Amino acid sequence: MKPSVKQKLLAYRHDPKSFLLLLAVILAAVITISAIVFIILYILIKGIPHLSSSLFAWEYTSENVSLLPALINTLFMTALSLIIAVPIGIISAIYLVEYAKRGNKLVGIVRITTETLSGIPSIVYGLFGSLFFVKACGFDLSLLSGALTLSIMILPLIMRTTEEALIAVPDSYREGSFGLGAGKLRTVFRIVLPTAVPGILSGVILSIGRIVGESAALVFTAGTVAEVAKSLFSSTRTLAVHMYAISGEGLYIGQTYATAVVLLLLVIVINALSGLIAKKIGGEKKNG
Repeated sequence: MKPSVKQKLLAYRHDPKSFLLLLAVILAAVITISAIVFIILYILIKGIPHLSSSLFAWEYTSENVSLLPALINTLFMTALSLIIAVPIGIISAIYLVEYAKRGNKLVGIVRITTETLSGIPSIVYGLFGSLFFVKACGFDLSLLSGALTLSIMILPLIMRTTEEALIAVPDSYREGSFGLGAGKLRTVFRIVLPTAVPGILSGVILSIGRIVGESAALVFTAGTVAEVAKSLFSSTRTLAVHMYAISGEGLYIGQTYATAVVLLLLVIVINALSGLIAKKIGGEKKNG
């Protein structure tokens, strides 16, 4: 039988250091959960009373302050950013783990670079995207400029999570595949990569959260036009930018909270769907 929580606490009393560490862990968990619950409840209480059908009108006007165009643009931005970043991140991680020799200086440089990129503030990415994609490349303020900038932002996260997922795959899987006569490429794409999919999807989920909640970089690269993007070169605004824009005016605070509710629900739905896909893939792999 597994020891109960009470029995574990009594056991920790014999070691003061372990007991203090346990209390610190419990306190940190309580603070984290409390903060999350408080934020969610605060947004729901403030935003739900201001939800109305006019907020979901197809066209934005100063009267309805519709969030629907921004919601659609958020989905476009998320999909395009992932289409650009996910293949590059996964292929780069495969090279670092499966093909690069251990102790390779290039691998060390790439890892330092990705860690550095992950720590750069989003506003810096926005300034870079404005100078390079908007002006130098001539894409102007557009969906494409925003997606390219966001893809650079999330690339380090996807690379690192994919790399860790690939490293976690037991070497016995690779050895068994090689023993059956499979080549390196076949082993990677038929054995190693499918096994690492749940871990890779966790990185993709985190990336989606960063894309959906980003505003600083997109103000400089995608613009703030409140209409559905007609092409890759159309200026757009996402839900986060929409919240920033209407809250700055000071006239639509209630609608800002309502937009926050929709944004929160969007993130929860996306994460839930991604989690279900990861579990399904993991279950199929185990059954297989």
